[in-house]
Amino acid sequence: MPIRAVNRARYPKDWRTGVVPRVRARSGNRCECIGECGSHIDLRCEAVNAAPHPVTGAKVVLAVAHLDHTPEHCDDANLRHWCPLCHNRYDALVRQAGIRARREAAATVTVALGREG
Repeated sequence: MPIRAVNRARYPKDWRTGVVPRVRARSGNRCECIGECGSHIDLRCEAVNAAPHPVTGAKVVLAVAHLDHTPEHCDDANLRHWCPLCHNRYDALVRQAGIRARREAAATVTVALGREG
């Protein structure tokens, strides 16, 4: 998952050179989701980095996910190496809330500037 520009400063300086490689080594380049995303309960996802996804068929690009959605919290217990499907499923509610909040903030600015549609 790409890091939003407004959140970049929240990640540790060694995110790409220390944290991500550490999690990648632990995962063996395989999705670590064991049902946290709401799918395949109690079974580990079978997605492997750079291979076709077993469900979608798309090339898998694993990403490091924060279970608590807090970029500053980089303890191993809070991080998972997940495929896009598991990561998106897990983050769906938080992502929708962020989209809604940004939309409402933009609407407030528009009204404040007298540009109501």
